[in-house]
Amino acid sequence: MKDVNQEREQWGSKVGFILAAAGSAVGLGNLWKFPYVAGKNGGGAFVLVYFIILFLVGFTLMLAEIALGRHTQLNAIGAYRKLREKWAFVGGLGVLAAFMLLSFYSVVGGWVINYVIKSVTGGLNVSDPEVLGNMFGEFVANRWTPIIYHAIFMLLTLLIVLGGVGGGIEKASKIMMPALFGFIILLAVRAVTLPGGIEGVKYLLVPDFSKINMEVILSALGQVFFSLSLGMGCMITYGSYLGKDTNIPESAVIIPLCDTAIALLAGLAVLPAVFAFGFEPAAGPGLIFVTLPAVFSQMPLGNLFAIMFFILVLFAALTSSISLLEVCVAYVVDEWGWNRKLTTWTLAGLIFAIGVPASLSMGPWADIHLLGDRGFFDTYDYIVSNWLLPLGGLLLCIFVGWIWGTDAAIKEVTNNGTLEFKLRGLWVFLIKYVGPVAILVVFVRSLT
Repeated sequence: MKDVNQEREQWGSKVGFILAAAGSAVGLGNLWKFPYVAGKNGGGAFVLVYFIILFLVGFTLMLAEIALGRHTQLNAIGAYRKLREKWAFVGGLGVLAAFMLLSFYSVVGGWVINYVIKSVTGGLNVSDPEVLGNMFGEFVANRWTPIIYHAIFMLLTLLIVLGGVGGGIEKASKIMMPALFGFIILLAVRAVTLPGGIEGVKYLLVPDFSKINMEVILSALGQVFFSLSLGMGCMITYGSYLGKDTNIPESAVIIPLCDTAIALLAGLAVLPAVFAFGFEPAAGPGLIFVTLPAVFSQMPLGNLFAIMFFILVLFAALTSSISLLEVCVAYVVDEWGWNRKLTTWTLAGLIFAIGVPASLSMGPWADIHLLGDRGFFDTYDYIVSNWLLPLGGLLLCIFVGWIWGTDAAIKEVTNNGTLEFKLRGLWVFLIKYVGPVAILVVFVRSLT
């Protein structure tokens, strides 16, 4: 066991950390789930509630995780164990969540790579959603092709993590995140200037207060929680590579705002285009692989925008996948003393292998069920989304608010009192009371 890593890597710059952490939060959920969930829950009404909850829960947990990581300078399990040995299992839930999530997330990442290639070769220049739906269904049901793309995506993730914190993750994030912002802004500008696109803008940004109900509130709460990658040790791990002079409150504000900016821009890139061509705004998972290709095919220079969009989605998927793999790598390097190269290759191989059944469950293994009528892919998703992440977030609030203690946490947050933290009283109330109750509500709801 290796409790203290004397030569622990650190981020090369504050900007590098912000971009990497924001990249961890920005993922596939921002680009298809946010527009879809917003479309399903009243557009502007959902966005308004989302912003409120983003501050109340997102900022609160983000601050707690980063502080916990920097204070201990350890991985998710080591961080909890260093402060209270009996609580190490909470970090274990996070590492397990990251490991399982990446196994099926990488399968979807492989689909994205396939669609990048399809868009470049003109294979998506089809305006009929039914034809596109059949194309997608045939692809994911194939035995070997999706597995090959799953392997390619894991290899890209592995190569970035192999470079370490500064030379790999930070360097890649400094390239991918600005490119991601640039692409999404161009796509949003194109979408809102389409004839009829303004209706999509109004739908997304103008709240209809009559549509705010408990279902909208719970949906927004769930989206904030899962969008920010909280409860799986990502921010603890990234926080552990921070220097002691970093302004944690500032970072904990900027990261959720970057994540939300991408989500809103994704909404502005997707919903106006969907409205302009008369498609359904609540199209669900098919929005990326079926509805949007149909929309792009009907736009001037649509193929160019399709290429930009799928490269954008790939970057978003990779910035999240590298943080998930890093959570697992940091644990093994810290606790077992393995070198980074051996650890990264070993874990990436295991994650790839576990993801193969998730890919096959879309086709040849579709009749194999594990939990009720769920296949491998849906079972992995159910365990991570409905159990591991909510439990990890709930126990994080309890640990920081009541076990480690808010006084100790604030001492870390304020750099031993050298920084002013104006939201101190509010944050203490949120982490001790609001956070646990809100997450418990999401947890219970997800199981019903």
